[in-house]
Amino acid sequence: MGITKEQLLKMKDEAVAKRPKSWVRVGYSTCGVAAGAKEVYDTIVEEAKAHNLDVEITKCGCLGLCSAEPLVEVNVEGVPRVFYGKVTKDIAEKIVDEHICQKKLVEGHIYEI
Repeated sequence: MGITKEQLLKMKDEAVAKRPKSWVRVGYSTCGVAAGAKEVYDTIVEEAKAHNLDVEITKCGCLGLCSAEPLVEVNVEGVPRVFYGKVTKDIAEKIVDEHICQKKLVEGHIYEI
């Protein structure tokens, strides 16, 4: 006996309800790491701690645009979810300060995926 559609939808709703309202995903596949994702991830974690932010920061696999690595996906309540590409340490600091803290998009670094 398998899972019913209703059970699957219930599981999805429960998972969505547990998800944090604000989160950041850093592309950490081979291409991301080669392009500097470790420094970007570490910077975002440090800046989030320094600002005492309630935001989940995770590493993820390939986000599908290797030429724009390091890629960072940001979801903050009240601001559109976006992908930032070719993120450096300086841009990572801006993402935390401007996007997460001030709820303003960091112009010039947004990629459509």
